[in-house]
Amino acid sequence: MADDVLISCEGVSKKFCRSLKRSLWYGAADMAREVAGAGTRHDRLRKDEFWAVDDVSFELRRGECLGLVGRNGAGKTTLLKVLNGLIKPDSGSIALQGKVGALIALGAGFNPILTGRENIYINGSILGLTKREIHDKMEEIIDFAEIRDFVDSPVQCYSSGMNVRLGFAVAASMNPDILVVDEVLAVGDSAFKVRCYNRIREMLPRTAVILVSHSMFDIVRTCTRVMVMRKGAIRFHGGVAEGIHIYNELNVETGENETQKLVIHKDNGIEDVQVDHFTFACQGLDTAIDLGFSVHSKIAFGESRIRLVFFDDSETPVAEWDSAYHNVRYDVRAGRNDFHVVADRVRLRSGTYRIAVVLTDPLNRGYTVGIEHGLLFRVRNGALAGAPYKI
Repeated sequence: MADDVLISCEGVSKKFCRSLKRSLWYGAADMAREVAGAGTRHDRLRKDEFWAVDDVSFELRRGECLGLVGRNGAGKTTLLKVLNGLIKPDSGSIALQGKVGALIALGAGFNPILTGRENIYINGSILGLTKREIHDKMEEIIDFAEIRDFVDSPVQCYSSGMNVRLGFAVAASMNPDILVVDEVLAVGDSAFKVRCYNRIREMLPRTAVILVSHSMFDIVRTCTRVMVMRKGAIRFHGGVAEGIHIYNELNVETGENETQKLVIHKDNGIEDVQVDHFTFACQGLDTAIDLGFSVHSKIAFGESRIRLVFFDDSETPVAEWDSAYHNVRYDVRAGRNDFHVVADRVRLRSGTYRIAVVLTDPLNRGYTVGIEHGLLFRVRNGALAGAPYKI
């Protein structure tokens, strides 16, 4: 049972058209050819078409969890919809074994005018369960989703978080052989997310799971391997650690063009701000930052402090360097001021980061200068996404 291949995907491709009018014309022409028995060539692109999924092949066995990652627009959700039978591939073959539970879009599969309870019965029936089996699982689903007070209300009255709760509870409680979860779990609150990932780990020995997430922490704690997609094609398929590194490299490749596009906030007394140099170096688990910037001030602000706030690729602040904690003092005078900041031994796990620089008064009561979004760097070391560093 543990070696059962539950998902087999061979050379699957799907193309779309950027122009709605042209897309309708292509659809009518393809349908006419099929009716006439002439067939349609799906291996070439016509004007305004592009490959949303391009020649994707993989197998997934019972007990495996595949983390599907990539930047927005990489083709992840399209691939899931093809696997789940929501859209037809243009080429390739897909073989699924057993029941499939899918959570791809908010409220997908729910009738908005029916109650939560009625939708549970409908979704269970689609998965092949009898009314008695669904009835036996009803309390478990309601308790997991925490919607007891609203289970007999129309689903159209549910919030996005309640939709996610009910959708996941139904998909997981029906004991599917295949569970497909898109990044909709990001809508739920943190406590519910923890319960969802705990349930996935409980199900994993008897289930094949595909998980789409932009949280590398969720990927590393749940998945057994990772597939990275870029422009519809597979960029990498293999181990979790290397897959996360590849994903982070893609983010840096895209972000390199943004490194000079600094967003600078400044007090009315500041005339100009320039970043003179920015370098970083990784030594083991420690990252050293060397930053130089100049401030042209119309007036003297006097004694000041500098804060560096480090954000990961999910825009979560994960570390901070503050000159006040290191007994480093700065002074802003009228005219040109040159600042040199060296923050060494910053412990960061592997990933892509940006630095926000704040020049403020000694009590941190607002900014004199704020620099954001342009200072990007990548850390690659032995610390995975699941922990800040090793001890």
